Amino acid sequence: MEKAPGCPSVGGSYPQKNAEILSSQYGINLFLAGLLLTFAWAVHAVGISKSHLLSYLITLMLIQLLWMLWYLCRSCTQRRLIRDKDTHAGARWLKCGITLFAVITLILDSFKIGYYVDFSNCLSAAEGIFPVTHAVHTILQVYFLWCHAKDIIQSFKTLERFGVIHSVFTNLLLWTNGVLTESKHQLNEHKERLITLGFGNITIVLDDHAPQCNCTTTTLCSIFSQGIYYLYPFNIEYHILASTMLYVLWKNIGRKVEHHQQHKTPFKFHGITVGMIFGLIVLISTIAKVVVYLIQIGGSKTKSELALTMFYLHAISVLALMCTAGIVALLIYRLEDRSLDNSKNPARKLDAELLVGTAAGSWLLSWGSILAIICAQAHPKYTWYNLPYSILVIIEKYIQNLFIIESIHREQEKVNDDIKTLRIVTISRGSTLSLTPSYKEIYNGRAARDNGELPYLLNSSICARENDGSGGAKEEASQANCSVMHSAPDFSFYSRNSVTNNKRRILKNIAAFLFLCNLSLWIPPAFGCRPEYDNGLEEIVFGFEPWIIVVNLAMPFSIFYRMHSAASLFEVNCKT
Repeated sequence: MEKAPGCPSVGGSYPQKNAEILSSQYGINLFLAGLLLTFAWAVHAVGISKSHLLSYLITLMLIQLLWMLWYLCRSCTQRRLIRDKDTHAGARWLKCGITLFAVITLILDSFKIGYYVDFSNCLSAAEGIFPVTHAVHTILQVYFLWCHAKDIIQSFKTLERFGVIHSVFTNLLLWTNGVLTESKHQLNEHKERLITLGFGNITIVLDDHAPQCNCTTTTLCSIFSQGIYYLYPFNIEYHILASTMLYVLWKNIGRKVEHHQQHKTPFKFHGITVGMIFGLIVLISTIAKVVVYLIQIGGSKTKSELALTMFYLHAISVLALMCTAGIVALLIYRLEDRSLDNSKNPARKLDAELLVGTAAGSWLLSWGSILAIICAQAHPKYTWYNLPYSILVIIEKYIQNLFIIESIHREQEKVNDDIKTLRIVTISRGSTLSLTPSYKEIYNGRAARDNGELPYLLNSSICARENDGSGGAKEEASQANCSVMHSAPDFSFYSRNSVTNNKRRILKNIAAFLFLCNLSLWIPPAFGCRPEYDNGLEEIVFGFEPWIIVVNLAMPFSIFYRMHSAASLFEVNCKT
């Protein structure tokens, strides 16, 4: 039976589709096994210790290391071959970001090694092997992502699918382990602060996983144990960024890419001064707020209430400004007539899905707070600030998601066909016409040459000149006529240019401002400034343990949302 012309090869697509399904199921089972092991350790399950969890993670990292080494060696032997690349994946600024987080993660690993040395008498060998393996894994993985994040793999596709998906879920499990460890530390501090706020009726039982022996060097142990928890937010962001980049690599395996180059869009500070100034003001004030909050909270009931009031008032102001900026940007988009780019792009699709998916974490917490305020019988004064704060969190994310998703799907502005070629016409003494070479893509406006009009350049004062030897009078008259003839089109040409540039400048300033605001809003929850824990109202309404479970599940997604939004807004600023 002959295959109809133009039909795709059905037989060839089945094995690859099966490989994709099998590899994804392998990764999900790998993740679920690790997730249950992590949960068992967290709840002190009988027969499960931390060494079992770490041994499982070490095994996964070693398997990934072997696969990456094999892939790198194979790439070196085939380095002369021309390979397809996904120009949208693995942007340079994203690689720089993951490198920064990786460097801080290496510092965290060194702290863990020092902590193990000081408590080596009562810690298992797995707790010493884990940070060493993790450091090697981090170095090789960053190198791998720098060199191969854009690859579109077309050989050994089945094997590579399993290798890449193994790497994705290994990073997700390392992220989960970091989130759980950091959350347990935050929870212990939160339980101690609840007493100062007057919630003595809540049972306080500290979940302590501290070593059952004395430290050899007390000062160093204190530095290592405290420093580890300040570095965890960077480790958490590193692993989630690595998993997203690897997921895009997995989705690109066997993909048929369209051969059109993406225009490079470098970041420039020019024209975004206003947005940067306001954004830096928000950033500096947020850092000051976090410092004051962490000092004041838990000191006394009065100090804790003042710290919560300060947090809410500052957050309400910032969120209101962000909502206003997002609405202005969306209104500008409604005034423009530009089509959307709907071509297949795994990186862009993942960005949009992550924005909406991780925003659900904040929305869950906000709706919980709103319900608690409505249902609570007693309302301390500071809890009323929580109501506008929670409502603004929902609205701001809704508006910001619309702005970012539309921005990354908008086609980049192209030069109009009418002005792609601009010829300067000169009439010489012998009434002969000569055309100068073409000057392409000079202006971003519309030149009226189709209806017989010659372009008039204000900046270089060029006009068609008539000079047939009859004297300067005719030349001056000709120039005057030329100026009159083009005065109306030129005014329209430059007014349109001015309006377009003004819109573009406003959008760039808005993107820069929102970028710094999202970095600012990432800092408080990442470093322990979490009013969802500290105001106590939700815990009274929902119960202590149920609300803490909700916060511990939703907070990591809320934190990641801010960092991912900042990364997306950086890209929006470059594209605008």
